[in-house]
Amino acid sequence: MTDVPDASLKIPAFGEAVRAYARIGWLSFGGPAGQIALMHREFVDERRWVDESTFLHALNFCHLLPGPEAQQLATWIGWRLHGFRGGLAAGLLFVIPGALVMLGLSLLYVTAAGLGWFAALFVGIKAAVLAIVVQALLRIAGRALQTPLLRGIAVASFVALAAFAAPFPLVVLSALVAGWAAARWRPGWMKLAPAKNGAAPPRRSAWRESLTAALLWGAIWAAPMLLILVTLGRDHVLWDIGAFFSQLAVVTFGGAYAVLAYMAQAAVSGFGWLRPGEMADGLGLAETTPGPLILVTQFVGFLAAWRDAAPFTPFVAALLGSLLTLWVTFAPCFLWIFAFAPWIDRLERAAGLKGALAAVTAAVVGVIANLSLWFALHVLFRRLEPTAGGLDLPVLASVDWPAVLLAGLAFLLLFRFRLGIIPMLAICAAGGLILGLGGPLLDFA
Repeated sequence: MTDVPDASLKIPAFGEAVRAYARIGWLSFGGPAGQIALMHREFVDERRWVDESTFLHALNFCHLLPGPEAQQLATWIGWRLHGFRGGLAAGLLFVIPGALVMLGLSLLYVTAAGLGWFAALFVGIKAAVLAIVVQALLRIAGRALQTPLLRGIAVASFVALAAFAAPFPLVVLSALVAGWAAARWRPGWMKLAPAKNGAAPPRRSAWRESLTAALLWGAIWAAPMLLILVTLGRDHVLWDIGAFFSQLAVVTFGGAYAVLAYMAQAAVSGFGWLRPGEMADGLGLAETTPGPLILVTQFVGFLAAWRDAAPFTPFVAALLGSLLTLWVTFAPCFLWIFAFAPWIDRLERAAGLKGALAAVTAAVVGVIANLSLWFALHVLFRRLEPTAGGLDLPVLASVDWPAVLLAGLAFLLLFRFRLGIIPMLAICAAGGLILGLGGPLLDFA
């Protein structure tokens, strides 16, 4: 990647930019790394709408925020090129294609669940997802755990979640505080790049822009919840969906993998929205769609409303649950970008924030390690038994040998032959069909 001279930058017409955003929305497979690489090629290398340093500067800024960094980067680039309408267009078009595909796949999931081939298909997909999560764990660990302190935060996060079932928000908050304190008083423990000096104060209009954006998007974020409160009340499943995913939107540092185990615990054991193993199905579906992987939340909202539909039909309730989940997941993303974008230069110089982000990223390694363990237990064993300490341990006699075989195939394809995620998912799904796996079929009636 080479720097693009400022003189060569082009300001596109709004219509041309919208067409580029739509193209990226439909082609953004492969998780955040692939999506960011796609945007770099489109906006920096080929179209020369953004220079290299600005692109990386914006990416660092997006890493400071909760939510999917690739979608927020797209929103920021749209904001930089065409202001509010540009950011809105870029952010929405990054999400809408994948959301439409996920809606269709979720409907297929609930309507085809009584078919034996469908159950066999998802045994292969779950085995593939286990390999994908382990790959994400290794990649993030290699990048994030550069010091003993950061490695200690990762281990502590894993132990807190796996052994003590600590609440996910508490783990994130603890890491934020530890990272901020270390950056302020022991910066050598974090190996942070030195903060830039001489930061110019933000222009006066930045205060007005930030306040306006916070009020506007805060109102947009809250609007459907107020409507549900007035029409259906706090006891309805849609209120629970909106409240839970609004909370999740504030603590979603590290992407979908980081919150999946916490989401599964709440959705399965807390609310009873999903059955064990279905979260792996949802992530498998999200891996096959364009857009951010956090669209797995849409799958959860769809199933939750489908199974508790009154006073609506299951399809109408599921559609409302799906749309509500998308709303409260992504409205905060627009709030963060539009409120903080005018301050990006000042944030880049904030050592405390950098330390907090580094510590949260280290904690995310522990969180994903816990998710890997959770997936492995639910994919490779048919039965788990709770212990006196509240942990679920596998019944060794219930090992699912065909699932073990498919998981081994997935690891081989991903790590030895470096096959892409979509082809690997397809091969493992076909392997599940060939082996004729099924197990207890899900009852969505």
